[in-house]
Amino acid sequence: MHVISRKALRQFWEHHPDSETALVRWFKIMQQTEFRSFNELRGVFSSADKVDDWIVFNIGGNKYRLITSIHFNRGKVYIRHVLTHAEYDKGDWKR
Repeated sequence: MHVISRKALRQFWEHHPDSETALVRWFKIMQQTEFRSFNELRGVFSSADKVDDWIVFNIGGNKYRLITSIHFNRGKVYIRHVLTHAEYDKGDWKR
């Protein structure tokens, strides 16, 4: 999959250094795997959830949320938000 863009991950872990290992791991798996469907994705990331049009990943033992838009037919993953669990729960990211 082509992940757009790693910069968002890097900016997040600069403020939350304990997230770096988990985010780098997620990025490498996504980059090295061609998922054709949400079901295939769930085979690797069992905690991934669909929330409206977004796919949300639990990162760092459920401490962080990675919100993406994935176009399986084009092999593209767009990173929309990387949030703490508390920021995610506020729901402002849905706007």
